[in-house]
Amino acid sequence: MMRIAIDCMGGDFGLDVTVPASVNFANDYGDVDLLLVGVEPLIKSALNLIDGVPFNRVHIVHSDEVVTMSDTIDVALRKKKKSSMYIAVQEVKKCNADACISAGNTGAWMAISRYILKTLDGIDRPAIAAFLPIQNGGVTAMLDLGANVDCSANNLLQFSIMGTALLQAVEYIKDPSIGLLNVGSEVIKGNEIVKEASNLLLSSPLNFYGNIEGNDIFKGIVNVVVCDGFVGNIVLKSVEGIAKMFSGVVREEFQRNWFSLLTSFIANSTLKRLKNRLDNRRYNGASLLGLRGIVFKSHGSADVKSFYFALKRSREAIINNLLARTIDKLSQINQLLRS
Repeated sequence: MMRIAIDCMGGDFGLDVTVPASVNFANDYGDVDLLLVGVEPLIKSALNLIDGVPFNRVHIVHSDEVVTMSDTIDVALRKKKKSSMYIAVQEVKKCNADACISAGNTGAWMAISRYILKTLDGIDRPAIAAFLPIQNGGVTAMLDLGANVDCSANNLLQFSIMGTALLQAVEYIKDPSIGLLNVGSEVIKGNEIVKEASNLLLSSPLNFYGNIEGNDIFKGIVNVVVCDGFVGNIVLKSVEGIAKMFSGVVREEFQRNWFSLLTSFIANSTLKRLKNRLDNRRYNGASLLGLRGIVFKSHGSADVKSFYFALKRSREAIINNLLARTIDKLSQINQLLRS
């Protein structure tokens, strides 16, 4: 049995999302035990509103404190050591859980995870990696998505190694291709850090495709897109904004007049497929790579369906030995770089 520790108090909607999503997930996957970490009376109240809870595989771990979305990293890390976030990560550290997940304060979640679990040998900074949809119906991984605003060339090389391990473990791609996000595909383009990172990747045994531009991300040209957290977070939020705008515009146009409404009924099945394909909730669940444990971050505004998919990604990471594969890949690459 796999076991996942869940910070039930985190996120914009807290227990209203995390508890029902967890119950749905437990009912769909009988090979997983869930540790619901949070204020016990509140979790019990939330569970009482749901029918069919598999209590033999859904367990409550009490916490006295909650890290809010407005808490600083210092408050979360040093003054709230009895929080649901802190305890969820400790469950992984104590080997009581195979992975942990939160939809709460990203900075606090990263800081707590790094403090408790520590980074892997050969990794200076953890990175946030998530999957984005591409034109052929598959996915590409992108990192960093916000953990590291300022990066060195060596950090970008390490992100490439971790991204490679992620694709090998979860998507079963033997030799994932890596693209360095840049303002142009030419080798002379970019700032000094990106140019240096490009040279490091070229001299490494990784499958480095070269520089790619923003409009290449969703073409599926590469399996892994690497950038610093400043750029990555802007790309991610921009994509989310465009998806919401596109959905709203399509809805408005089909409701413009009676003929448009009739057309929408005729195209209903196609529109449903399009909506499902572009539904960003299906891609929720970012991995905090580079830590001595499997840690996932859900979008703070996740609904029940979205948090469910984040739990699904956590399970996939456990099944596919993401941590062991990352350690193995790091060892291989570092040996080759030293030789």
